[in-house]
Amino acid sequence: MRAMPLFLTLASLAGAQVRFEEIRKGPAENWLTYAGDYQGTRHSALRQITTENARSLVPKWVYHMPKANGLRTCPLVYDGIMYVTDSNVIRALDARTGRLIWEFKDTRSKKEGANRGAALLGDRVFFVTADIHLVALDRRNGALLWEKKYGNVEDGMFASAAPLVVKDRVIVGVANGDNGMRGYVSALSASTGEELWRTYTVPKRGEPGSETWGNYIEYGGGATWLSGTYDPELNLLYWTTGNPWPDFYGGDRGGDNLYTCSLLALDADTGKMKWYFQFTPHDTHDWDAQAWPVLVDLPYEGRPRKLVLHANRNGFLYVLDRVTGEYLRSSKIVDLLDWAKGIDDKGRPVRVPGKDPTPNGNRICPSVRGATNWMSPTFDPATGWLYVVTLEQCDIYASSSKAPEPKKNFSGGGAGPKPADVGQFFLRAFDPKTGERKWEYPMTGPGESWAGTVSTAGGVVFFGDDDGQLVAVDARTGKHLWHFQMGEGLTASPMTYAAGGRQYVAIASATAIFSFGLFEPQTSVPVPASQ
Repeated sequence: MRAMPLFLTLASLAGAQVRFEEIRKGPAENWLTYAGDYQGTRHSALRQITTENARSLVPKWVYHMPKANGLRTCPLVYDGIMYVTDSNVIRALDARTGRLIWEFKDTRSKKEGANRGAALLGDRVFFVTADIHLVALDRRNGALLWEKKYGNVEDGMFASAAPLVVKDRVIVGVANGDNGMRGYVSALSASTGEELWRTYTVPKRGEPGSETWGNYIEYGGGATWLSGTYDPELNLLYWTTGNPWPDFYGGDRGGDNLYTCSLLALDADTGKMKWYFQFTPHDTHDWDAQAWPVLVDLPYEGRPRKLVLHANRNGFLYVLDRVTGEYLRSSKIVDLLDWAKGIDDKGRPVRVPGKDPTPNGNRICPSVRGATNWMSPTFDPATGWLYVVTLEQCDIYASSSKAPEPKKNFSGGGAGPKPADVGQFFLRAFDPKTGERKWEYPMTGPGESWAGTVSTAGGVVFFGDDDGQLVAVDARTGKHLWHFQMGEGLTASPMTYAAGGRQYVAIASATAIFSFGLFEPQTSVPVPASQ
């Protein structure tokens, strides 16, 4: 059974339709995908908040999510209504006031887990439950339309990613590659939930790519726990894949272990793989590729190119041709990087000997959390720069040759920092055409943040910092403009939207949704004299 939705529908919901063409336009008043647009730029055309007035931002409302702990959701907004998720639950809020309109709880699911958000199309809102069901609700009132199972928790996996709507289908993935499973991307009909195609990220024995494996190919990992991006003109999805299993011991899975730690370009209609690029062949550091593939059109070496930018956990920023997957260039995004001397002209790492995990532990940089991770980057077309939250940290990596058991959460070792080496986060701006670091903003804090960024046409970059603050900086200089302390850690990225003619910036803290806007002085009302 499920809790009944609260039928407190706003009049603005009636008849409103989220159309594919509208999603293609990118964010302004509305924020319609997890990354804001299909390209994953997380850049908004809103310009009411600027570098001159950002210091006047104040909290407008806070909604405390019941029983929340470490929210991962990025809110969606359409026509003044905000949609936010947690494990097995979705809520609709008034984006101007934070008032609850309706909620839907999937009480059938016995599994709990992180949830990163929802997807919108027509009069429907979609989200996944931890036990791998895609749920379709009437966006106007939270009524259940259908739900479809697209995987089995018994196979050692669960679901956490925000779905991605493309044309008439909903694209979903699965999580838990560290547990011994076989990842895949699926497309389900937005009308019925019927599975239209499924593409596995680890081949079966005998299929192309299987020759890059030894043992464990049946449970090789390659999870797909982060949403992808999409090029409507090429009709290609860009989806990143997780690490191979077991994570830290590769002795029994010799070879590159395709298609783990990779970017896959998939035909959106059929799921057919058009090309792939593997960032970390035969990974033994848990450096999966689960970070955002950002699609940009830029002049590159004298001619226009369709590019995909990828800031990878292994410490390098990659620039690829997104039509063909051709490797173009790479550059370091962190200073603490000692496992590779660089990337060769084919895009393969030039490894430093002796930088694999060992039974007694081996200090390697970057850390197991990566030089960056799933915290969202942003690309500002006005500057032409990519803004990435990076982590300067090394870890002690240990391996174990103990025979692993699939679905038992055995990772072949482990990794962690020395007690005194907590690491430090930086927000950094990079010119992707040259790899040049334009500026950096150092953070203080415990080294535990998972928050990312959003940029606006007002010249401001917002990000969540390692101290639990939402921060605004100048996109061109990195100069601090404003911050607000939310009193707890941040495990989600900010977004921006407009409602009632006012621009807001929202972010999920560990337990609540905060929304900020510019201070508006109120006209004082005289108190009447007593009679």
